[in-house]
Amino acid sequence: MSRAASSVLLALFGLLTLSGCGINNIPTYDEAAKAAWSQVENQYQRRADLVPNLVETVKGFAKQEKDVLVQVVEARSKVAQMQVPKDIVNNPQAFKQFQQNQDALSSALSRLLVVVEKYPDLKSNQNFLALQSQLEGTENRISVARKDYIEAVQRLNTEIRTIPGRWWHSLLYSDVKAKESFTAAPEAKEAPKVKFQ
Repeated sequence: MSRAASSVLLALFGLLTLSGCGINNIPTYDEAAKAAWSQVENQYQRRADLVPNLVETVKGFAKQEKDVLVQVVEARSKVAQMQVPKDIVNNPQAFKQFQQNQDALSSALSRLLVVVEKYPDLKSNQNFLALQSQLEGTENRISVARKDYIEAVQRLNTEIRTIPGRWWHSLLYSDVKAKESFTAAPEAKEAPKVKFQ
């Protein structure tokens, strides 16, 4: 065998060895985290789009519950007005603000649904029932999307912090940053108070 042929075989063997030792994990995991984040944003946008219809449907029935409706509209407005930077998953302050705005909207929607319990006619209104069902489905989709994002971030962050991924990160992918993840809202840590009357 000639020296050139053995060099080519050695180079091919080296490439195969490199491809099998995780050299492509970081960009693969980074893209998975980006895709999961896009899905989170997609579900939050779906919820924001449903809110005006829900508020308008409830308005006709619950005029005296104006403060709750105002809270929902204001929370949605904060979500809609927030300029989400492209690097939000690498920016702890922007990520925290985004999460706080989304949590405020979730909380306001929960209060709105509690108010709805006072209005039997509203609870039987077909438009409201359809919107409530869509909103519940959207909340479930948000939970799933957040879970998928958290898992993708955990996979990426673990890879760039452990060996051999840490080596590949410093050699080839130093532009890939660890990503932020969701945390539970403070009020979610408290057990709900149940009262029977």
